[in-house]
Amino acid sequence: MNREELEALAARRRAADGERWHRVSVCCGSGCHSMGAEQVLATLKGEVGAAGLTREVQVHASGCRGLCAAGTLVEVESGPADGAERHLYVGVDPEVAVRIAREHLVDGRPLSEHHADPSDPFFARQQRIVLESAGRIDPEDLESCLAAGAYAALEKAVSEMTPAEVLAEVTASGLRGRGGAGYPTGLKWSTVAKAAGDRKYVICNGDEGDPGAFMDRSVLDGDPHRVLEGMALAGYAVGAEQGYVYVRAEYPLAVKRLKIAIKQAERLQLLGNRIFDSGFNFRVDIRIGAGAFVCGEETALMASVEGKRGSPRPRPPWPAQRGLFGQPTLINNVETLANVPAIVRRGGAWFAGIGTAKSKGTKVFALAGKVRHTGLIEVPMGTTLREIIFEVGGGIPGGRAFKAAQTGGPSGGCIPASHLDLPVDYESLAAVGSIMGSGGLIVMDETSCMVDVARYFMGFCREESCGKCIPCRAGTVQMHELLGKIAAGRGELDDLGRLEELADLLGAASLCGLGQTAPNPVLSTLRHFKDEYLAHIEERRCPAGVCGAGARAEEVRA
Repeated sequence: MNREELEALAARRRAADGERWHRVSVCCGSGCHSMGAEQVLATLKGEVGAAGLTREVQVHASGCRGLCAAGTLVEVESGPADGAERHLYVGVDPEVAVRIAREHLVDGRPLSEHHADPSDPFFARQQRIVLESAGRIDPEDLESCLAAGAYAALEKAVSEMTPAEVLAEVTASGLRGRGGAGYPTGLKWSTVAKAAGDRKYVICNGDEGDPGAFMDRSVLDGDPHRVLEGMALAGYAVGAEQGYVYVRAEYPLAVKRLKIAIKQAERLQLLGNRIFDSGFNFRVDIRIGAGAFVCGEETALMASVEGKRGSPRPRPPWPAQRGLFGQPTLINNVETLANVPAIVRRGGAWFAGIGTAKSKGTKVFALAGKVRHTGLIEVPMGTTLREIIFEVGGGIPGGRAFKAAQTGGPSGGCIPASHLDLPVDYESLAAVGSIMGSGGLIVMDETSCMVDVARYFMGFCREESCGKCIPCRAGTVQMHELLGKIAAGRGELDDLGRLEELADLLGAASLCGLGQTAPNPVLSTLRHFKDEYLAHIEERRCPAGVCGAGARAEEVRA
């Protein structure tokens, strides 16, 4: 495969697609998949076939379109691609699919109901870079991806740019790691590029474990070639010829599509030896994790890839110096790598022009909880919480009041209504006691109890602690017991001090990020919702009516 062949293949596919008057894409992301998208897809194909319109109508699956609360989503694009008329249907089941086929595709009369408004802020306020092809391409059809520009950045890099030039573009972009810590990506790549070693490795961290988070899953099963291309670009920049995607076994659709994508890419020499007839070789293999949260920590993840028990080790040495199999290793998460093709195609300066002074580009969030439009969104860094929750997310359902937004998963914090106008970037979130995390954003209303929320996340960390270091193993248990005692209406004022002391201990003495950040939800709720803790202790009541004293007492005894 060379540039001419790549461009010819993409052009032929675009021309073939353009010959179809109707192009119908059915969202088959995990959310819609669970709501029966496969039946909708089969129904539409069957109806089109029965009508004898297979030459005029193209029906295909797509990745997640984002509006998961309204699945299954079906888009009908009609007419020439450069002036196509688009109709996005929501809440489509097989019965509605039959109507779409017979009334819209056959009779030319779009349905008057089941429509999503493209001018709705949910769509209009987003800016898509990582998700730019989601919903348009068929993730299991490589030609569909090539027609949308897949692997053009890799071809440009290996044909026109030196590894140092690729690294310079990533550095200039200001991209920071989207896995949680926000470490500058260009600096991490530069460290690996300079490190000495017999071999180097690139690992894509797809071990997404935060409760309520599904960003990485959606990117992997919606546009796997984008992630593979990002890994290959990383390998070219740092001098690695082998990559691993570490993904959870709980994501079978992502695993299936990754396997298909790797085989397709190898077949066309987009991965493997002499990529685009250059001297660059890069292979990718998949390693499937068993769902341990601690394996999201990079040293535990590398141990798991090596076939060992997934538990962390002290650092230094850092993975960039001595990582997988003792060799320099670059570890980036799914979203970080999925940003790279666009940066190489459009330049680091373009990417740096989006976002805030220190947080560049966009951020993908999994919007969940007490919000009208749950789903997957991508907005520029610096967008305020109010805009995300009340404009893109459509606000709080049921006329209830907003209470808090939880970001960063078990390592993050709860942000109260007084900070709704906070611009969402790394620095602003840290200033109010939370973190960006990988992108989980859980909205809570007045029916949520913040003591119960803190207790839930501490219970999660207790269960997921690998047990290797005592501060995390014992400290999470003690903090969870104290929170249970308070929730049960048996707490004492001194328990608040004990929680803070334990939080300091875990933060200072735990071996890895799991234990170090486990107290964050407790500290942030103590900081912003201390009145709720005091109501449980001094008045023996839960203001939200969530914590039943009798039930909690039973749990504490257990």
